[in-house]
Amino acid sequence: MAIDLQQQWLRDLAELRYAATPKRIRALLGGRPVVDTRDALLVYEPRRVVPWYAVPPGDLDLDLREHDPAPVPELGTSILAPRRNEWHTVPGRSLHLEGHGEVAFRPDEPALGGRVVLRWEPFEWFEEDERVLAHPHDPFKRIDVLRSDRHVRVELEGRTLAESSRPMMLAESSLPVRWYLPREDVRMALLRPSDQHTVCAYKGVASYLSADGAPDVAWFYPEPLHDALRVKDHLCFWRPAEVYVDGEPTDTSMPGD
Repeated sequence: MAIDLQQQWLRDLAELRYAATPKRIRALLGGRPVVDTRDALLVYEPRRVVPWYAVPPGDLDLDLREHDPAPVPELGTSILAPRRNEWHTVPGRSLHLEGHGEVAFRPDEPALGGRVVLRWEPFEWFEEDERVLAHPHDPFKRIDVLRSDRHVRVELEGRTLAESSRPMMLAESSLPVRWYLPREDVRMALLRPSDQHTVCAYKGVASYLSADGAPDVAWFYPEPLHDALRVKDHLCFWRPAEVYVDGEPTDTSMPGD
């Protein structure tokens, strides 16, 4: 029987998933080393699309106190929003650090060997000697950046914001394809800088641009991470802008829309 891998991924979201990692994982808190392990797991709680590090208690230098986990309300979606990291969908114990509240969770699942799943904040994380942003790197995801000669047109309320036949196609696992355009092919006079910034584990820190009636309608990476170097300073657009590729509309939603 053939398996559609995308559908399998969606079905597996309901399960507690984990994977071993060969990387040395370290974390700092206020500049002090608090995690140093070569025995971490990547753990995906049910309904979460990105993993967190789970480490043996002996490799963790924190004074944690056990609490009951926060209740999870009834939700109308199969995916938990990343901003609600205090919600846990498996039995276990919430672990609090004085002055920070919950920073970790210990699932009851025996397959995890008693490991503690740590939240991203308030720590600084490293895989080997490389700083990691936003969340752990997922070994089952990647990005590809490809030159293309497809015709891309971006419209906003009937106005053309950009038009290019030399875009960069960025394909990222489980996300819509994004089209990044060189600035020379964008009507930059219609855009203005925004204070908005977001962080991607694979691409780096994004800066945003707004148009009249469309805040944060485009983003770019002024200092991308190595996987995304080819889209440096190129612009990508999302809703409410409409992006057409060879005359066909494309998906301009964001995860969680």
